[in-house]
Amino acid sequence: MITSSKPDSVIVVGGGIVGIACAHYLTKLGLQVTVIDRSAIAGACSHGNCGYICPSHVLPLTEPEAIRAAVKSLFQPNAPFRVKPRFSPALWNWMWQFARRCNHQQMLRAGIGLKAILDSSMNEYHQLIAEESLDCEWSTRGLLYVLQTERGMEAFAETDRLLSEHFGVSARRIEGAELPTFDNALKANLAGAYHYEGDTSVRPDRLNSQWAARLLEQGVQFIENCMLLGIETDNGRITSLQTTQGKLSADRIVIATGAWSTQLATMLGCRIPIEPGKGYSVTMSRPDPCPSHPMLFPEHKVGVSPFAGGYRLGSMMEFSGYDTTIPPRRIEQLRRSAAPYLVTPTTEETQQTWYGWRPMTWDSLPIIGPVPRLHNAFLATGHNMLGVSMATATGKLIAEMISAAPLHIDAEPYSPTRFAS
Repeated sequence: MITSSKPDSVIVVGGGIVGIACAHYLTKLGLQVTVIDRSAIAGACSHGNCGYICPSHVLPLTEPEAIRAAVKSLFQPNAPFRVKPRFSPALWNWMWQFARRCNHQQMLRAGIGLKAILDSSMNEYHQLIAEESLDCEWSTRGLLYVLQTERGMEAFAETDRLLSEHFGVSARRIEGAELPTFDNALKANLAGAYHYEGDTSVRPDRLNSQWAARLLEQGVQFIENCMLLGIETDNGRITSLQTTQGKLSADRIVIATGAWSTQLATMLGCRIPIEPGKGYSVTMSRPDPCPSHPMLFPEHKVGVSPFAGGYRLGSMMEFSGYDTTIPPRRIEQLRRSAAPYLVTPTTEETQQTWYGWRPMTWDSLPIIGPVPRLHNAFLATGHNMLGVSMATATGKLIAEMISAAPLHIDAEPYSPTRFAS
């Protein structure tokens, strides 16, 4: 039997970017930390995303037009935002709750909670990269939102206005004629772009592997291929975890299992209304010319990430359950979607095709805080499409909660108890 029962010990269930971040901040408290994962550490949704750390993403998915796009997608198999028709009461309840929040007032309210955790995470990342000397292609060149059409430019101008007026997040507007000079990978006939200079980016797989390696040096134990099967409780506390590698025990338990978290709801005795939102990416060799900035193409909903040894296109939001396939048409769709914007949108050499399940909550806010009926268990999940962006602040909040320290930001918007009614 594997044990981890020394005083002030913590088991983190889930070895993605959020679990790694929790382990980091708990280790800084001097606690003994064990991280377990059902597969590989730093895999799943933490591996093949675009690597943006982006305070500019302060507006939630629950924007007024989102539910219209979701309904239309039922009849559009190639829609970048798609709900796949299937019988699932949990999905349709999730969609109903999501639809209720797709209005201007709720969007701005959720944005307040998102801004606090995004700003905190950005501050923590700057310290983390400097202190740990992580070799993860950390880039401070900002994030460029590129628009193909004048109509798209006008629509995004309204988004930029909302960000500036309500959240103090401002961008530099770049007209289409300037774009090839700003980044020579962009075509000359585009309408323009907005450059959010405060955003940063990383190569996510390198961030995860480097960060996990540092934690291993600091005494964190990582156990891969270790699936949580059940829990044993006594007097409102978890006394041990039943896993495929035997029983584990610790003073505190952190659940950071991403899109799988909802499957633990019955076990933990609380609601965790998360739906897996499937995304895809394709990583290729670098084109010539290769973009020098990370980019988003809002009109086609595609992200571009240039890396030192590769080039990634990522996108899609499919509510299709725990589907494990990578349809070739989706990868081809990614390639085609970059063509209107880039001089050389793709290369022949494919390094990797990937999918990941994002843990989507119906209000676009993460779930961070104590499990209501278990005094020594905490949730750190539901980060939607912003797991990398929110990871550091999440880890810091979990460490503050476990040590009963003052919280550095208000955690009420992320509380698990908001789903109790």
